Amino acid sequence: MAFVRVEQRNAHLAGSVKLEFVNGREGKIAKATLTAISNARRGSGEGREEDATAILWTLWGKQAENAAEYLGKGSHVNIVGRLRNNNYQDNEGSEVYALNFSCEEIDYLDSRAASEARRAKQEGGEVVPAEDQPMPSNVAKNATRSRKARSEADSLQSAANASAPSTGGAPLRSAC
Repeated sequence: MAFVRVEQRNAHLAGSVKLEFVNGREGKIAKATLTAISNARRGSGEGREEDATAILWTLWGKQAENAAEYLGKGSHVNIVGRLRNNNYQDNEGSEVYALNFSCEEIDYLDSRAASEARRAKQEGGEVVPAEDQPMPSNVAKNATRSRKARSEADSLQSAANASAPSTGGAPLRSAC
């Protein structure tokens, strides 16, 4: 089946992400739908036109669960996915023509603080600054590993530079 790659840049969500669990080959799988709107502007001055494009995207698996948890109405995103032709016959035997937009990549463009403030406002709760919240343990472990790996790489680089002969500022050249 053929598909077309679609990119929707600098879009914002028209509503909340709708999450449901459907039966898959290996049991239940998360399926989320969201509507993203992006604006295109053409011309300048009084002849300037603005055109809005709304696309209903489908997300699957962990990507769907994360979107439902972290995105809300008004969230800013970049989405890359596929457009598929989804034709079928209904119960009366007539041909139904449909298009399906399936998300492959989604970038969350809002900062953590802006995202939490938007969610709290929508839920009617109190906004807690991101700096005052503890970092999730899995994120903290990855950050610690990254710092450790960088410090090891820096010490190896320093050792290599110390043992290398000085070239007096001239670039190193290797013989072929």
